[in-house]
Amino acid sequence: MRLHVDNMSCQHCVQAVTAALRALDPQAQVEVDLACGEVTVRGQFDAEAAIRALAEADYPARLLADADPV
Repeated sequence: MRLHVDNMSCQHCVQAVTAALRALDPQAQVEVDLACGEVTVRGQFDAEAAIRALAEADYPARLLADADPV
């Protein structure tokens, strides 16, 4: 799935976002594009769980409309 994530500006942000998503699934594949503010992730959780985990880490997110639901 692809998410637009707010408040990302540095490598610390990348690490925090990655950690929040890997807390849901330690084997999740997470790719962060700081320039676009987008995260592509594949894991054993749904979009709602990912968005909730990111919000709890202070990185509000939303699912991109053209995102693959996997």
